[in-house]
Order: sequence, then C-alpha cells, then structure tokens
Amino acid sequence: MELVTAPVTRVAVAAESPPARSAEPERGWIAIIEPNFSGHRWRYVEWIADACIEAGERCIVVTDPRHASHPLSERIASNPQPNLRIAFSDMRTLAPGLLRRRSSYARFHTLFTRGFDEVSRELPVKLVVVPYADYFFYTLGMLGSPFGSTDWIALIMGATFHHPQVGIRTPRRPLVDRAKGLLFARGMHVRGLRTLLTIDPTLPDWFAGSRAARHAAPLEYVADPFPDTPVEDPQRARQRLGLDPHARYLLVYGAISERKGIRELVQALARKGDSPTLVIAGEQDDETREFLNAHLLQLAHEPVVFDRFIPDDMERSLFSACDAVWLGYKHHYGMSGVLVQAYRFGKPVIATADGLIGWFCRDGRLGPRIDDLSPESIAHALDVIAQRWSGEADGASLATPANENLLARNTLDQFKRSFQQAVSTARP
Repeated sequence: MELVTAPVTRVAVAAESPPARSAEPERGWIAIIEPNFSGHRWRYVEWIADACIEAGERCIVVTDPRHASHPLSERIASNPQPNLRIAFSDMRTLAPGLLRRRSSYARFHTLFTRGFDEVSRELPVKLVVVPYADYFFYTLGMLGSPFGSTDWIALIMGATFHHPQVGIRTPRRPLVDRAKGLLFARGMHVRGLRTLLTIDPTLPDWFAGSRAARHAAPLEYVADPFPDTPVEDPQRARQRLGLDPHARYLLVYGAISERKGIRELVQALARKGDSPTLVIAGEQDDETREFLNAHLLQLAHEPVVFDRFIPDDMERSLFSACDAVWLGYKHHYGMSGVLVQAYRFGKPVIATADGLIGWFCRDGRLGPRIDDLSPESIAHALDVIAQRWSGEADGASLATPANENLLARNTLDQFKRSFQQAVSTARP
C-alpha cells in the first residue's frame, strides 16, 4: 500500500461551526474508505476529511489506485501536510468465491476489509468513516463489521426498502423490501457501528417506529450538502462559458450516463422546435458519448457540451448561467446533489416523480414533475418551465422561501457539523 502525506483543499468554517480544537490530535488516525471517486462521491470524501481536520483530527483517505489521477488525489498528494494522507489499495480485484460471485454486497464487504487491514498495518486507525455504506450494509448481520473491533461511522444514501411505507414512489418489490428491511435492522446492531447517517429524511422516522430501533446504533438525518457558494452574475457567467446572453439554457449536470434520462430528453427536444438550448456538463460514459455524438445534430439549437471533470468555479458558473436544471432521472430513487444545487441557485427543475427527488418536488414549487420520460411528458414540462420564465420576466418571484423547505438545511457547514458531532461521540 502506497501512503502519501498531503492536505485537501480547506473550506472556511462558518461562524456557527464548532471551533477547531487547539490541542494535538488524539493518537490514532481516522480512515475514510471510498473505493470510487466518480460522480459526487469524491466530494463526500473531501468534505468529511475537511470536517475531521478542522476538528483537530488526522485522516487517511483510502481508495482504489485507478483514482490516483483524480483531481482530489492529486491535490492531496501535491501538498504535503502531516494531518492528511492518501493510500491506494486494490479495491476491485478478488479471488473467486461463491458468495462474492453471487452478491456484490459480500464482494464489497471483502474489499473494505482488505482496505482497512492494509491501512491498519501502516498506521494506527482509531475510527473508520464510510461515506457510502450502501456497498455492504446489508451483509453486516451475516458477516459482521468489515473493520473488526474498530469503531466506525457511516453514511447511507440509497436505501429505498421503506419508501412504499412513507409514500415515496418506487418500484413495488414486497419480498425484496421486506428482506432488506430486516437486513438493515440487523446491520444497525452490528459491532463497532457508532452512528449511521442518512441523506434520506424519511428513514430515521421510519426506523424509530420499528421494534429494531431498541438498542440499535443512532440513525440520524444529515442534509445532502453543497458549498455555500454565492450566485455569480448570470451574464458574466455566460460570458465565461461562451454562452449566448439571450438564449434559454437547460442544464444536465454530473456523471452523464443513461441514468440521467439524457437519451429520452434529447429525443424529446428533437421533436420540439421551441425548446431551450441543452447544456451537458460532466464526464460521459462511452455508451452515452456514442449516443450523443449520433443524435445531438438533430436538435434545433446546437447544444453546449463539456465532456470532462467540472471544477468548482465552473460548476458555479453553470448553475448561475443556465435557466433550468434537468432531473428526469431513470431508476434513481435516492437523493440528488444536483437538486440541492438547483435549489440553492434558485433554478427551476424538471424532475422525476420517483424516489426522493419526486418527494422533495411533490408540491411543484421547485418545478414540474414528470410521471414518465415520454416525449409528451417532457414537452409539457418544458412548456411549464417556459411559463415560469415568462412570469420571471414580468417580475414574479420563483424562489421558494428558505424556511419552508428542507433543502434550506443542505449547507456544507451543517454537513460538517453533523460529522464532527458523530466523530466526537465515537471517540474513545
């Protein structure tokens, strides 16, 4: 295992945040284990590391070597500092095994065990933080903790087994949901788990009402964050991005794959002559890139495509410059950081009615919901957005009052304080 000593980019702590401890960090390191830096997962690693360092702790990030060239890894490696390191452990390759072959959860359990064991041989690890425990959480009742007797805290993002019981639209899978609910409950009692955090505001209430909550680890809601970035002047942002100052733009942002509903959106736009100009920003997978190269020429307005990693300053410009944000995702039932960012920048969204995105957008104030990805549904949603734009031109306010929406809690400072509290309660 290769260890590198370096810092992450620090984010200033807001005035209400807990002050950093002036004493030397306690003996031992906090290991943040995340094998995948795609999408927004690398951001959680960075934010959690920042939160721990600001609280006076020492952190080591453990990830797979294929992410050694990721901007976060390079930033850590290029600025040596004693309270942050990065380690690369093979978190992809496993020897054949019946259980691992049949269950991705069991495979990841083994990979996390390997990553933890390797870093523990190099440094004394006092606490493990898992930014995405969905990888293995349902195996805990059978396999136990991947981290032995070491304490750990984690964040779970994609649990949907309880959604039918709380009124969230997801595919009905009674047997699977029942089984996952039971496995989740067993996982909440596993050795070493000190706190489980979730970006789903409905999960803690559901669990609190179950018999399994007794003597279980604490389960707490933490709002899916984005940095407190001020909105850039839209015209200045458009100038930076090379956009037309008078056009209307619809933004598709993030890791661009079929899951984004991008194919259906492009096909709907091709049939609608008065559609906005499409802005696609984020790294594309090979299949999506091939599709877009073949179909974007069919659109009435030439789209703007940024097929690459998007740095923070460019992200700010994109959300400042564009007029609406696409959230018509497919088979995605968890939370979305893009929804948070659209809310914070005051941009209306076109949102799926499924999952937590649909739940947050259920009253229509954040933008129209679509029940399916048919061209007719998408065209109708675009017409609703166009009516909003007309109202905006007439001086009508489109913003949702911050104190009336859970999304107002989705600040980076709040996220950091939640993790700092979890770390402090887990500390021996």
